[in-house]
Amino acid sequence: MPYASPRKTAPRPLDPASLRALALHYVSRYATTRHKLLRYLRRKVQERNWDADSPADFDDLAEEFVRLGYVNDEAFAQNRTSSLLRRGYGASRVRADLQAAGISADRIGDHTRLEPDVRMAAAHTFARRKRWSAFARDEPGKKARNRALAAMLRGGHDYEISRMVIDGLARNEFGTEEL
Repeated sequence: MPYASPRKTAPRPLDPASLRALALHYVSRYATTRHKLLRYLRRKVQERNWDADSPADFDDLAEEFVRLGYVNDEAFAQNRTSSLLRRGYGASRVRADLQAAGISADRIGDHTRLEPDVRMAAAHTFARRKRWSAFARDEPGKKARNRALAAMLRGGHDYEISRMVIDGLARNEFGTEEL
């Protein structure tokens, strides 16, 4: 006889106390923004329904968490920007990621105005991760070069920086000139 799985019961509808508990669990587990917290809470209420006389007040709960310091958009933006730059992504990729997280446009501008040496270092990191240019074992053909250039652009780097890194015209991290 095949194993019969137990019947799944529908999750209990949320009330203000359980919504707050969900929100606390979420912010304790993940670095988040106000926007992402609101999106999460709305999704949970939609999945599980609402069981209270008054409608769910997502904004008040999110504002309380911001006031308590559980949610900090500025700290999230700083950490996310430095994380993406360390992984080799460029300014436009950082901008898109911060926009998706609900960071305001003026804060995004502050985090994506990068010095040329920071942009170049991120591009070199990206190329090293992908083993392109000076980090490649073999000389790439034209098709591979074009694919690498397109990937650099998708990674958020400017065309000029991408071309310089892929063609080996930029200084590598050891300070020697690549040909």
